[in-house]
Amino acid sequence: MKDRSARLTYVLIAIVGALTVAPVAMLAFGSFTAGLDAFGQFTLAKYVAAYTDPALLKVLGNTVVFVVGSTVLATVLALVLAYLDTRTDIPGKFLFGVLAIVPMMIPHVLFSVAWALLANPSNGLINRALMDAFGLDSAPFDIYSLPGMILVEGLLNMPIAYLIIAPAMASFDVALEESSRVFGAGTWRTLLRITLPVLRPAILAAFVLGIVRSLASYAVPRVLGMPGRVEVLATYLFEMISVGFSPDYGKAAALGMSALATSIVLIWVYRTLTSEGSRFVTISSRGWRPTVVPLGRMRMPLFVLVALLSVIVIVLPVAVLAYTSFVPYSMVPSAQAFAQMSWRHWTEVFADAASLLALRNSLFLAVVGATLGVALSLFVAYVIVKLRTRSAALLESLTYLSFSFPGIVIGVGFMWFFVHTPLYATLTALLIGYIATYLPYGVRPLASAFVQVHAHLEESSLVCGASRLTTMRRIIVPLLIPGIVSAWILMATMFLRELTLSVVLSRPGSEVLAVQILGFADDGLWGKLSALGIVMIAISTALVLLAGLVGKWFATGAKTGCEANA
Repeated sequence: MKDRSARLTYVLIAIVGALTVAPVAMLAFGSFTAGLDAFGQFTLAKYVAAYTDPALLKVLGNTVVFVVGSTVLATVLALVLAYLDTRTDIPGKFLFGVLAIVPMMIPHVLFSVAWALLANPSNGLINRALMDAFGLDSAPFDIYSLPGMILVEGLLNMPIAYLIIAPAMASFDVALEESSRVFGAGTWRTLLRITLPVLRPAILAAFVLGIVRSLASYAVPRVLGMPGRVEVLATYLFEMISVGFSPDYGKAAALGMSALATSIVLIWVYRTLTSEGSRFVTISSRGWRPTVVPLGRMRMPLFVLVALLSVIVIVLPVAVLAYTSFVPYSMVPSAQAFAQMSWRHWTEVFADAASLLALRNSLFLAVVGATLGVALSLFVAYVIVKLRTRSAALLESLTYLSFSFPGIVIGVGFMWFFVHTPLYATLTALLIGYIATYLPYGVRPLASAFVQVHAHLEESSLVCGASRLTTMRRIIVPLLIPGIVSAWILMATMFLRELTLSVVLSRPGSEVLAVQILGFADDGLWGKLSALGIVMIAISTALVLLAGLVGKWFATGAKTGCEANA
């Protein structure tokens, strides 16, 4: 039995290692190679060219400001929202759950495009409305700027930071704050001297993860930065491999190695912070409840601000896309605009062969990719949680390595990996790249589900003569349906909206929705872009609802089966 478990672990290490280590190794190999067609011709010229480029210093400066600025904004917003939700008597607390989940259903490229439609300096809807209302000669807002990029990226990363900080805030022991107040400290001093220091691991973890996500971000810099000539590392790397007659993949690989190393270090810091939470435990076995701070006269004003943030993050992007998909060109809502609404952009999209191909490709990658990804995640989570050997620890490290992958950088690595194989420029290459990059999104919910399945159930099946595979199929999997559904939803939605890896690996015939939408944005086809974007959001929502119904059906069937057996 132990031999079979060991073989399963080694097979999974080989598969996950090929998915995660191989592209990194090829990225490193490519950085010392003269070119894609010059394998074996090793050189340091690519490193010299990459790190002596005069433009690099400005790009790095923009990157630091963009990454740190957006992360600070996201963390501060999340901290304020978490405090209001868990520690105060603010009304309408359902809004906090909506703010934490729904924004993640809107693809980053569509969120960025929506803000370009709202606040671009030439014909942005908000700018035009303010200019008409107050007689202004120039647009008051310019989303095509570094502050605009920071605002949009910060709003995109805020839900993830909130999901990290809010549980820690909710679990805070009341006795610590009560002791502070007994000694005369007010609410603000207690917050600054007691609450925030104890929450330091969660806050730092949210901040570090935000830096990793912002460093890997491509949608916001591409849609909002490039029109304003604000280059950050992601767009700088993409231009190396896409602009001109001779793309320099070696130079991009050399520069990408630094970005990858930085991300790996940051992810290690993040995992260290989240694994040392026991040092900051404040809840013991005795009864406790979080302190509720009365807001008094600020109760309704703060509720209005949270509601306004909900509109800005959720309602406004979808509304502006829906509106733009029906009007002939970008125009401020008015009676004249509503009179000119038509289905023209929608019919053009559904008559466009490239858009239909991108739609089919994205659906294939979402459904098939998520199914394969969950199947692999199921076995990986089983080994990590149930076996707990040294080999299992190695498998876990390999699995979560992909959390460190900036999309553009690892896309270059996969380019080197696939270029001399039949998989180059195919949907299969995208499928493999997607599974490798988003494998942790499948493993995490399944690992949590495995923890809740007692070992006695598996042992009883094995004692009765069933193999581990039969035990997995007949006993374990039916009990893991909620975790499987969660993992499938996460992976399917990630695959459907994926952009950064796709822009590097996709070629004519293997385009996906996000790349097609980006192409419409580059061409200024805002109406067709908006129509296709609404289709993309609708498909994401439908996948979530369908997976939820299937999971509920299986769970009901499993419960009925258990009652029948009883």
